Amino acid sequence: MHDIHAYIFDLDGTLIDSEVLWVEAIQTYLREQVGAFSEAQAQALVYGRSWRDIYRDIVRQFPQFTLSVTDMERAIAPHYQRLTASRDIRIETSIALLKRLAATHPVSIVSGSSTKTVGEAVAMMGIGAHLTFFLGADDYAPGKPDPACYRLAAQRLALAPAQCLVFEDSNAGVRAAKSAGMACIALVRPGRPSQDLSMADRIVGDLAEFEKKSV
Repeated sequence: MHDIHAYIFDLDGTLIDSEVLWVEAIQTYLREQVGAFSEAQAQALVYGRSWRDIYRDIVRQFPQFTLSVTDMERAIAPHYQRLTASRDIRIETSIALLKRLAATHPVSIVSGSSTKTVGEAVAMMGIGAHLTFFLGADDYAPGKPDPACYRLAAQRLALAPAQCLVFEDSNAGVRAAKSAGMACIALVRPGRPSQDLSMADRIVGDLAEFEKKSV
């Protein structure tokens, strides 16, 4: 990897430890609405996937739902907010890396969460001033692993994809970045579901391990 001019971060699982909370929140909501729904089912639904894809799978599996994608997010949000209120979900070393890189290069976030949720997370982390822009699921289609989101980010940055380096934590995200023609570093944190991240250019256990000279 050479000649990197910009850095792009995924959000959930990369900058904030939120996916495990979305799993619990969605599982709680679906149990209330339809009965039995296991943690394994919720994990398969959530990890590495955009909110719009999650919504489509829910309404496909449970046709009785008539809520719009926005209304369903609004219905699940209280469960998620209850969980985040009692936990600090910031991944501090990842946030520190973002701030360090932003001092010399354009930095952005490309997430599968709704654009509203991404904005709230950016405010919670206090990193708005460090970002060139952020993209959420409302800004592009289809979701990861399709490369559309990262191609759009390259266009916004006015750079070739090969000049961008992505930080991801999911199979879908890594596939999206590599299919877009970008370099990708994958974060694997302990206690999270195992995923195939073999397409990544490098796998690390903490983004504190990242050094520009080593890529």
